Amino acid sequence: MKDYIFTSESVTEGHPDKICDQIADAIVDAALAQDPYSNMAVECTIKDDFVLIYGECNTKAELDYETIALNEIKRIGYTEEYHVHTVVNQQSPEIHNAVNRDEVCAGDQGIMFGYACDENDEYMPLTIYYAHLLARQLTKVRREHPDLLKPDGKTQVSVEYENDEIKRIDTIVVSTQHSKDITQEEIKELIMNEVIKPCIDEKYLDENTKYFINPTGRFVIGGPHGDSGLTGRKIIVDTYGGTGRHGGGAFSGKDCTKVDRSAAYAARYVAKNIVAADLPLSICYEDEDILVVNKPADMPIHPSMNNYDNTLANAVCHYYQTQGIPYTFRCVNRLDRDTTGLTILAKHLISSAILNSEVSVRGISREYLAIVKGFTEDEGTVLSLIHI
Repeated sequence: MKDYIFTSESVTEGHPDKICDQIADAIVDAALAQDPYSNMAVECTIKDDFVLIYGECNTKAELDYETIALNEIKRIGYTEEYHVHTVVNQQSPEIHNAVNRDEVCAGDQGIMFGYACDENDEYMPLTIYYAHLLARQLTKVRREHPDLLKPDGKTQVSVEYENDEIKRIDTIVVSTQHSKDITQEEIKELIMNEVIKPCIDEKYLDENTKYFINPTGRFVIGGPHGDSGLTGRKIIVDTYGGTGRHGGGAFSGKDCTKVDRSAAYAARYVAKNIVAADLPLSICYEDEDILVVNKPADMPIHPSMNNYDNTLANAVCHYYQTQGIPYTFRCVNRLDRDTTGLTILAKHLISSAILNSEVSVRGISREYLAIVKGFTEDEGTVLSLIHI
């Protein structure tokens, strides 16, 4: 894509789906507070005054599911009476035995993605960044005007890109539940002055930016009385607003042994540190097939334990990310952290296969220079295990 408009949405804490996410997470938090080794997989659905909590767990915690749910609903801002039904069973022994070992284990397989970009200081796409910012500000303003605004709400931001670069914000949509005693004109003035203007950088706005505030009109009936809610139904809101990819797994209601959550967080951490790692890169040669760089000393080749954002992989990925070029790190010859020298990187699968086949038959040779301090024998052999 070159020239296009991209849109992301967010929701407030009073949206029915988000109510369910927050109830599920409050249950996990309560379990972990009592028993840090709790295994939790709980979900929630809500409609009108009925709340259903269901799932599996293995925990020593004593949980009052009903009280947790009612307190969370009240904290969000709904004061009606709700009835809670709970069906939470013991976790499958097969899953429990798989995750409770000495080594780090996961209770299931899954597909998780991490994403980051340099469109703002949070390394998030500008569309979802501003959609979230508006949703948080809408919640803040709602709490300051509880007689006028109510908990349910949605925001949406559309950004116009030109040559894959941000050009302007094309459209902003804010919908908020409200009291029957406030007019639509009063709502529009309040939202524009106290929600939109404090959030959006004016450099992205122009005379053609469109604003839609409660575009469908009256929004008095909201929350679970306006629509049903379900845990895990806002997975795009919870991640990157539709930019990048999503493996399909939800976050809420799960402890860290559920890779849908923990691995997605880890992938985001890696992606964020790659984008943020504006490390010096000495490029000696580059064509359409390979990249040759002079790796400095004290730089690991790729991320590992305690080396997450200071590696050659971070530097190279950042180099291509700033050019908007997708890149997979394919190192042909690895050097130790403290060794400086030329490192060959394949830019695609074909060059990687050719170069690696050369390595396997020792078709690529290396020569080392070393600085030695002290006296040595005139002749001898340095015994060392060299990895290629």
